Amino acid sequence: MISWNKIAVLGAVLTGIAAGQPALTTIQDVLYRADGTRFTGTMFIAYDSFQSGDTSNIATANLTVPIVNGSLRVRLVPTTTATAGAQYQITYNSAGINQFTETWSVPATSATLRVRDVRTSNASVVGPAPIISPVQIGDVLGLANELDIRPMRGVGFSLGRAAVINSAGQLDAAAGNLSDCIRVDGTSGACGSGGGGFSGLFADGEVPWGTVNGINQSFLLLHPPSPAASLQVVRNGLVLRSNSDYQLSGNTLTFYIASVPQPGDIIQANYRYGDPSNPLGSFTASQVICSGVGAATSATSLTQLGSCTIPSGTLATGDRLEIRYQFAHTGTLTGFASQVRIGGTTVASVTAPSSEPILVGQTDFGLYSGAQSWDTRTWGTTLTFQSTAGSASEDITQALTISFRGQLSGSAADTVALRNFTVIRYPAQLNP
Repeated sequence: MISWNKIAVLGAVLTGIAAGQPALTTIQDVLYRADGTRFTGTMFIAYDSFQSGDTSNIATANLTVPIVNGSLRVRLVPTTTATAGAQYQITYNSAGINQFTETWSVPATSATLRVRDVRTSNASVVGPAPIISPVQIGDVLGLANELDIRPMRGVGFSLGRAAVINSAGQLDAAAGNLSDCIRVDGTSGACGSGGGGFSGLFADGEVPWGTVNGINQSFLLLHPPSPAASLQVVRNGLVLRSNSDYQLSGNTLTFYIASVPQPGDIIQANYRYGDPSNPLGSFTASQVICSGVGAATSATSLTQLGSCTIPSGTLATGDRLEIRYQFAHTGTLTGFASQVRIGGTTVASVTAPSSEPILVGQTDFGLYSGAQSWDTRTWGTTLTFQSTAGSASEDITQALTISFRGQLSGSAADTVALRNFTVIRYPAQLNP
């Protein structure tokens, strides 16, 4: 039999153990899904070691709490009174999948808390302080090799300049004046020199001449902008609108009454203008899109002997195409015919006699808003000069194919060939 004295001693021991347990806070709640059904799954609680407010040492561990039909109840050591960085990392798992995670900061209280009372904001900085230590290049796998293949700064490296690659594969700054152009070999020189083509000059941040007194409407630029559309007028950092805030005539700016510069305003102008030493500097050059020779045929049906396809996005309203071509006829047994088509529009269709050895033609194709107009001239050594014109409605936003075709008038040993053709684009150019 156990004596009452032994029972008293055992009770005292158990009381002492209970007295040494750290205080706990109860979190009890009912959890739901977004569709209103109760959440069923498992909650995993992870934490690093910390010291509670009553100096109890809490070892690093993990807790697993089942949640059945939404019911959650768990008791945890408070973290708000513990050592810095104490926190609980919560992971909700359902059907074997981690659904979401959150962080809890548990206060010391005898009241029963809900999840919303302990959940911290995503933006809150919680947890133990991060460990910061230097990382060596060799510590990161593959970083050294990646750095080795990247270009390095050369002795001529400089900020705010165009970069060129020197003979050692390093980056240097391009040498020259700020107005120079850089060539592909890294050398520099005045724009337009050495085969650089047409060039113009730029005025950046020019202050127009005129009195800023709230009354004066007219101001002068040093040069007439060329093209006029390149002009940008800035007032106190705001870009003004042409023909709404001001008008331009030559090099004269005229402000409308509502936009007259007031005392203290800062007016600046940015624009392009023609180079006096290069009168063509502000003009857009024409481009040869296609040029070459074609094939020959003895067929009695129209056969494509050559073509030129202009890529989509190349043509614009105001552009003009010039198309030149030469057909040659070998033999005198039968006549021949030629045809030139731009997209689906036939712009030339000529029949020549058997005695004609050559057929020459030129077609101009002008683009205006939503449609095109064309005119064609053809002639030969004996063939009389012919001219014709018409209109077209080709979709210039898509690729446009120019086709050169030929055929014999009858079966024979003769041939008709496309000797040469050229397609030139003259882009729209604003009056400078």
